[in-house]
This record gives sequence, structure tokens and C-alpha cells, in this order.
Amino acid sequence: MTLPAGAQDILILGEIHDNPHHHAVQAERVMDLQPKALVFEMVSPDRFYGEVVPEYRSPTGLQDYLDWDASGWPDFTMYHPIFDAAPDARIYGAHVPGDAAREAASRGVAAAFGNGAMMFGLDDPLPENQQVAREALQAAAHCDALPDEMLAPMVEIQRLRDALIARAAIDAFRATGGPVAVITGNGHARKDWGVPALLARVADAPDMHVVGQTEDDAPLQGGFDEVVSSPVQPRPDPCLAFQ
Repeated sequence: MTLPAGAQDILILGEIHDNPHHHAVQAERVMDLQPKALVFEMVSPDRFYGEVVPEYRSPTGLQDYLDWDASGWPDFTMYHPIFDAAPDARIYGAHVPGDAAREAASRGVAAAFGNGAMMFGLDDPLPENQQVAREALQAAAHCDALPDEMLAPMVEIQRLRDALIARAAIDAFRATGGPVAVITGNGHARKDWGVPALLARVADAPDMHVVGQTEDDAPLQGGFDEVVSSPVQPRPDPCLAFQ
């Protein structure tokens, strides 16, 4: 496969988390790219931040080390092939811990992020139209079950997630020289206000190629360099959990 222009620095691979076809695409792209570093939204930086995955005696060694079964993410069998596709890559975790999420909700994203917040513009309020749009997305994602006063704090948490993924991608690129592949949800991969928008603010911003993944050709909002469609994944109604 010929890599697209701009993928030589950072390749951002979006996903719908529970769709196994999306993870198969990610593993294929990672195999083709052979990145020097892999950034995972799902992995804690306390587990990996610049290290290569060691050889484990147990087939579930990596899964156990990551404490994946308690993480709430979909089955690890969908993600393990992505690690295997680039066995020499350094792994960078970008998961937001609970205490940081709570600080973002109560004190704002800049306070939770700490040093370097200005680099990503986290000390600035969002444009009003973006704030309104992002609050509406949070309301819809939670089946309109959240009280209105919780929507703005939820947006701050999402901004923190974007920023931690962007910081990990920059750290990985600067440490290795690239290429870097980023594994994350479509909401963080979107170019208009997600990780790519934050990376674009950095001095000497790296070249990026952003892949979004949808199901059954459904439109994907947020702007992507490329959109890949896979069959829809059967799933229960997520709103049942809020009833």
C-alpha cells in the first residue's frame, strides 16, 4: 500500500470503539506504516509512555498488565493486533485518569492539563458556536439524560482528552522523529476541533493524515482527510442504560 501524503509524520486513525472492522483497518494501516511510536487513547501513561511492549510469557500478559478487563474498553482481542502490527514501536498512553477528569470538570481544562496548556490554547474559551455544538453532542451522547449544568463540564473533559492525546503524539514524534500512529475515537480524530486542530497550533506542526471510520456509509461529521466505511456493528440501544 502507498502511504498517503502527509502520513510520514503523524497518522491519526479514528474508530467507533466497538466495531471490530475498524480495528482491523487500524491494524492494517499500522502494519503498512510501521510507525516508530503508537499513541493509544485507551492506555494509561502510567503503563506505557515511550516504552516498547516487552515479551510476555502469558498470551494475556499485555492485556493483564494494562488491566484492560477493568478499563471499560471493548474486548482486547480487537486491539491486540494493532500492538502486534508494530512490535518495535514505542507505546504512548493518553488515557485521562479519573482525578484529572474531575479536575477538568470542576476547574477547567487548563488547570487539569497543567504546564503547556497555552501551547494548545486550552486557556482560551471555545468560540460560542463550538461550545454550543459540543454541548449538544454531549447531550446526545448521554441520551439527553444529563442535567444542563453538566454539559459544559463534560466538554471540558473532552477537551482534556483531546489535549492529552495531542501531547502524547507530539512527545512521541519529537522522541522518535516519526512516523507516529494515533489510535482514538472519531470524536477526538476530527479535524475541526479534535486532536488535529490542537496539533496544528504547535510550532513546526507535523504533517498529519487523518482517517475517520464510519458504518454503512453514514456521514461522518468533523472533517477528515479520508473516511473508511465498514459494516455496522450490531449493538444494544445505549440509551437503555440511562432509563
